[in-house]
Amino acid sequence: MVALAVAVWPRGDEATEQPQSPPAASGVSDDLRAAAHLPDCPGGAATGSGPLAGITLDCLANGRPVDLAAALAGKPALLNLWAYWCAPCAQELPYLQQYAQRAGNAITVLTVHSDPDEAKALSRLRGLEVRLPGVSDADARVRTAVGAPAVLPISVLVRADGSVADVVVRAFGGVDDIANTVAGKLGVAA
Repeated sequence: MVALAVAVWPRGDEATEQPQSPPAASGVSDDLRAAAHLPDCPGGAATGSGPLAGITLDCLANGRPVDLAAALAGKPALLNLWAYWCAPCAQELPYLQQYAQRAGNAITVLTVHSDPDEAKALSRLRGLEVRLPGVSDADARVRTAVGAPAVLPISVLVRADGSVADVVVRAFGGVDDIANTVAGKLGVAA
């Protein structure tokens, strides 16, 4: 009984104690997110459709939930599924960044990290100096929704109406490869 009283007895001046904020649900610190310098994920008030409707994922930039179909609604998109441990993904991500810069606002380019370890994803992007918006998909919900095989990298080309134009199951070999593939499947010139 004495041990219990000692264990629960208040210590020090409680008025000077600072409240501690709970750790983020993902375990990723705000500092690590900030160090990656990622842009915020696209957002939209529109209701999205297609196979991505109903999928909510966390934005890598800030950990906030993103309704994927709503975020992509109204504009063609290239979703790139990758993981921090995937060597072909690491070669392809800088090409995607260059393509996104070249294409401008004509298309949304969004990375989809397909592994539960967000911290390693953020570190990998930082090391590659890739600054694309991205979401975390630890449960492979995007891959499952579009019927893609369990390999990486995969790029999903989504039409403005939310339907899937193509699932590209290979690494892109360069910016022109991405531009030609997107132009052929989505009609977006870059």
